[in-house]
Amino acid sequence: SSVHPDTDNIIPVLFRPPGSCLSFYIYTSFSLNLNFIFAYSLSFLQFLFHTYTTGFTLFNGNGTTKAEEYSVQQKQVFCGLGAISYAACIGVIPIFFMNRYTLKSPLTQLVVRKLLPAPLLGLMSAFTVAVVRSPEFENGIEVMDRNGKVVGVSQKAGEKAVKETALSRAALFGTAFSLPAVLMYFVERTNFAKTPRALASMRMMMITSVLAGMLPVSLSMFPQCGEIKRADLEPEILASTEETELFYNRGI
Repeated sequence: SSVHPDTDNIIPVLFRPPGSCLSFYIYTSFSLNLNFIFAYSLSFLQFLFHTYTTGFTLFNGNGTTKAEEYSVQQKQVFCGLGAISYAACIGVIPIFFMNRYTLKSPLTQLVVRKLLPAPLLGLMSAFTVAVVRSPEFENGIEVMDRNGKVVGVSQKAGEKAVKETALSRAALFGTAFSLPAVLMYFVERTNFAKTPRALASMRMMMITSVLAGMLPVSLSMFPQCGEIKRADLEPEILASTEETELFYNRGI
């Protein structure tokens, strides 16, 4: 987790998988306060959250992507800034409209504060991964045989790597937002926590526990050393090897 498998560069401490606990603090802060904060505060917290997760994606993606006409890293940074801003705006739009037009009915409160946040956060997390790592499926990534010998550069392998990473990121944050809400619903129904302070403490414990449990699940949904069948690759790679399965670094 400290050394990038493609470039052998040292990954900054905050952007290694163990350092992702930083996103937990940001995530927990807007999860706990979703019922109380204003739209601009929620937007700022989501901007911080997506900034960190985008940086994590940037440092842990496939490092073999190359392009002659521009710097891949520069394009990823610019695309990442756009994706962060877009994701933060999309995440706050339901709250903004609810406050702007004073939509305070119980049904609106249920949809905006309980049902929408989880799928929106999962979708936007997957979106930022796809945007930041777009050069991988545009230019391709290196694929190797069983002995580690590079046999070619494949756009299809890059597309598969980005898709799998986006799905794992959506599963991580979508589940981590929805499951604590479901558990808290049953806690409130049983009247187990009798004071607002006790409810807030239980909510924080549930969010932290689900995030901590989902992180290894998310990272292990797809192997980091991905496999792709030879028949699914480009014709020029088919002609260069007889291996039935080839391998690539999926990234995380």
